[in-house]
Amino acid sequence: MTGGAGADPVGRALLCALRETGASAGALYVPADDEPVLQLTVMSGLPATFLAPWRRVALAAPIPVAVASREQRLVWAGDRRQLSRDFPRTAVAVPYEFSLAAAPVGGTAGPRGALLLLWPGGHAPRLSADERTAVEASCRHLAALLREHHRSEGPDPRSDDSASRPEDPAPPSAGSASPSADSAPPPDGPRVLTIPPARPVSPDEALAAADCLERLPGGCCALDLEGRITAVTTGAARLLGERDTRLLGTRPWEILPWLRDPAFEDRYRAAVISRRPVSFTACRPPDQWLTFRLFPDGRGLSVWISPSDKDYRPVEPYPTPADVMPARAGQIYHVLHLSAALTEAVGVQDVVDLVADQIVPAFGAQGMIMYSAEAGRLRTIGHRGYSAEAVATFEGVALGAAVSPAVHALATGEPSFYTTREEMERDYPGLPQLTGKAARAVLPLIVSGRPVGCCILSYTRPRTFSQDERQVLTSLAGLIAQALDRARLYDTKQQLAHDLQAALLPHGLPRVPGFAVAARYLPATRGMDIGGDFYDLIRLDDDSIAAVIGDVQGHNAAAAAFMGQARTAVRAYATAGASPAEVLARTNRLLAALDPDLFTSCLYVHIDLRTRRACLAGAGHPPPLLRHPDRHTTVLHIPPGLLLGIEPGARYTATELTLPPQSVLALYTDGLVETPGTDPEHSVADLARRLNDAPPVGPERLADTLLEYRRDDTDRQDDVALMLLAALPAGPVTPV
Repeated sequence: MTGGAGADPVGRALLCALRETGASAGALYVPADDEPVLQLTVMSGLPATFLAPWRRVALAAPIPVAVASREQRLVWAGDRRQLSRDFPRTAVAVPYEFSLAAAPVGGTAGPRGALLLLWPGGHAPRLSADERTAVEASCRHLAALLREHHRSEGPDPRSDDSASRPEDPAPPSAGSASPSADSAPPPDGPRVLTIPPARPVSPDEALAAADCLERLPGGCCALDLEGRITAVTTGAARLLGERDTRLLGTRPWEILPWLRDPAFEDRYRAAVISRRPVSFTACRPPDQWLTFRLFPDGRGLSVWISPSDKDYRPVEPYPTPADVMPARAGQIYHVLHLSAALTEAVGVQDVVDLVADQIVPAFGAQGMIMYSAEAGRLRTIGHRGYSAEAVATFEGVALGAAVSPAVHALATGEPSFYTTREEMERDYPGLPQLTGKAARAVLPLIVSGRPVGCCILSYTRPRTFSQDERQVLTSLAGLIAQALDRARLYDTKQQLAHDLQAALLPHGLPRVPGFAVAARYLPATRGMDIGGDFYDLIRLDDDSIAAVIGDVQGHNAAAAAFMGQARTAVRAYATAGASPAEVLARTNRLLAALDPDLFTSCLYVHIDLRTRRACLAGAGHPPPLLRHPDRHTTVLHIPPGLLLGIEPGARYTATELTLPPQSVLALYTDGLVETPGTDPEHSVADLARRLNDAPPVGPERLADTLLEYRRDDTDRQDDVALMLLAALPAGPVTPV
């Protein structure tokens, strides 16, 4: 969708941002209505196809605009090296010289959009103070416009019809507050704004310019940003060997077979993005070598074509039949981008979401359904744009049946492409009416000759699939298949790990007279298969309990088994009547004798319910905290002791204290306090301050309060266990 030079306020604001910042291209992303996605709504300086891989960007994605919006900060990549280091997925899809800035549009409250700006290659390593100020002012201006649009509930901000719109507010001052951007989802793709010409030209001047170009040696032609020829001189047509009437409106690499090598289109893309002159030499068969010099700006490219002054050998034309188009450079980079994204998909749902959110819109589809092949049957693992009835019809269909295009694709291993309802009705009667789809690409997902599933992209209107699209989709299906196979294995391992974790942790805590108890377990967010933390509350007899917490080294099945052994040993020795120090000593000897090459920290607390006297012994575990009745909190420095499972002869020392009524004893693992680069003692002191400042609530709400900041941590490296024992108000404590 293209437009003029910013007839609407948002468009004018974007073009103003380009002028004020000196950027060569820009784009505005706004949040989607009901999903954590940024959508490209308006852009200028680049063809829409260049940003196709990023038309919809998940907020959690490692993409500059997503990071800027998510973290509310300006993201800068001064060159290819920095882009490759910080955003490798983006760098592999855009391997050119340019500088990039992504800045948040909107404040800390509500939805957050992002402004993307590109500068030509050769920009200074950092933004200047003036450029940064201009970027920030542009973001505030856009945020105000989007907020005003949301309040007025007017038409889409991409629309040219501005009669019913409020007046374009002036850009706010540098010190004004940043209003929050609201969503304005683009229904038909982003609006592409054309940068105004440098100056108006009269018909006489245009004719004189054409005469001037005709007199130049060689030949000249003009391309728009999309790469289509908009003007061509007689000399250029003669050198290219084609009539000017056939050249106009086409892309050179599409109409001239000897320019179909993706390398030539790649040079055009490099010129548009880097805004630097680019040249290359190509051979027009049989032996006419031509030099192409491309001079880009924000409206297109001027191309000078001349016979090459170098003596190259004659070469064969690009070995492609006239009716077959090789994969274009943009599609190659698109596949590279999507394949990089697929390598980041961890579970099956990640693969489904990536296909739905990035691959479906990239190929203009309105529907997607993915199946896995399990026990000889189709199982639906994800879908978009299909009714529940259509999904249920093929759920569990045997792979030996012949009632589904997915079954046929898996049986033959060959993709199929249906361009009309009639084609589909001929092979599968009733399917178009059931699904409401007129065209579809049916892609079998095959790994090492073994079918793992099928992916169907569907369209509500008839659609043809060009040869290059079929090639790209077929290649992409292989990448999806590998990602899906890995994801299924990962999910299986994760489910096994979670089941094992659930079996090893207590399903509930016993009721304890005189105490209210709460416990929490929080798994790591990434990179861990299973947690090694454990806790337990043991009712020893009518008058005493034992509380245990520990953290096993490692996060795998061996660590989980070791955790189960440690928890069982502690419980056995505790119920046998051993003292806290002796419980740890005996457990340590047992674990060392098992020789698992693992170890664990542990904190054991024996509490006499009559006297509220607590006896604590530790084995390399973080110190417990005690919040006193007056709500001041202290760190209990007990003898640390050696980790369990290292030295069989290790001895442990116990410490005794009384738990006053309305006091709270906090036991935790290091995942609650550990922060890379922070002194552990400072982290423990910070937890003590949070406990100290927490409101006087019960242990359940208090536990949630202490974990609140860790729950929001999307990059939590370690799991967390927490147990709170709150002494209830009671009668006088029996003296010891």
